[in-house]
Amino acid sequence: QVQLVESGGGLVQAGGSLRLSCAASRSDFSNYAMAWFRQKPGKDREFVAAISWDAARTYYADSVKDRFTISRDNAKTTVYLQMNSLKPEDTAVYYCAGGLTLSLKSTMYSYWGQGTQVTVSS
Repeated sequence: QVQLVESGGGLVQAGGSLRLSCAASRSDFSNYAMAWFRQKPGKDREFVAAISWDAARTYYADSVKDRFTISRDNAKTTVYLQMNSLKPEDTAVYYCAGGLTLSLKSTMYSYWGQGTQVTVSS
């Protein structure tokens, strides 16, 4: 079992930045692909970004490309999501997820954090 704990959410004005962190409880974190998803009020959970176990591959949703950056530090068993040029439509609960297969699909991830709220004011 892998426990994931997100942090770094909060309230920010449009155009601002936030960095989300997701700390994993297991030392074999480096074996897992990691991803960020988000869920807006009344909407389904959607893919944001994903990174392979060795950080060699990254994927982004079109809506966040060139604004968000996913990265990881396997020594610290932590994955990050740097969010720049935030927009009100980025407001959502952000979840990190871990799985053995790099994917854009939430169903491919076995482990999930509790989520952190990001609110972007206009």
